[in-house]
Amino acid sequence: MITLHHLNNSRSQRVLWLLEELGLPYEVKRYQRDAATMLAPAELKAVHPLGKSPVITDGENTVAESGAILEYLVEQYGGGRLQPAAGSPERLRYRYWMHYAEGSAMPPLLLSLVFSKVRAAPMPFFIKPIAHGIAHKVEQAFIEPQLKLHLDYMDAELAKQPWFAGEQFSAADIQMSFPIEAADMRGRLDATRPHLLDYLKRIRARPAYQKALEVGGPFSLGG
Repeated sequence: MITLHHLNNSRSQRVLWLLEELGLPYEVKRYQRDAATMLAPAELKAVHPLGKSPVITDGENTVAESGAILEYLVEQYGGGRLQPAAGSPERLRYRYWMHYAEGSAMPPLLLSLVFSKVRAAPMPFFIKPIAHGIAHKVEQAFIEPQLKLHLDYMDAELAKQPWFAGEQFSAADIQMSFPIEAADMRGRLDATRPHLLDYLKRIRARPAYQKALEVGGPFSLGG
């Protein structure tokens, strides 16, 4: 039996979604973030040394990192579903987007969140103008241009075909959902990026997506 070690408001939500898309039997062990720090609880270190989610256990196998988990599940249990045929151009696109999601799309979103926390953090009044000035310069010189670059790029790619790997929905779309959901929940998507908005509408309408939300509980990536 596959066990998903599920942390609220985390990347494990997309693992739940894949499990539902594949129709696999699984069980969920739930963990809650600390309300003050938003960090995962220490109990997760008993599952994986880094103490982060998502993690699955499947017999003797323990697999961490959402991309690795999705690839493992599709390869072990997909039976050819949710990934393009080996050797096809779509398979190469599939591999690219599976890695792009965390390697390229998430870093500027994470930096944006971190620097917004810096702005909001309590600090002595005489330090606040300096901290805010530094945060503003980093945001304007690097974070905002990077966010625009990547969001425009993703929108343009979806203008070419309905799904990230091509004409068919795949696990790459599940992997890519996290940065796009995060961008939407942080107010980064509007009518200037119609293909990303349409993509979100279509994935949210999928029965497996909706079932995963029922199982996983409230889900928010705002910050």
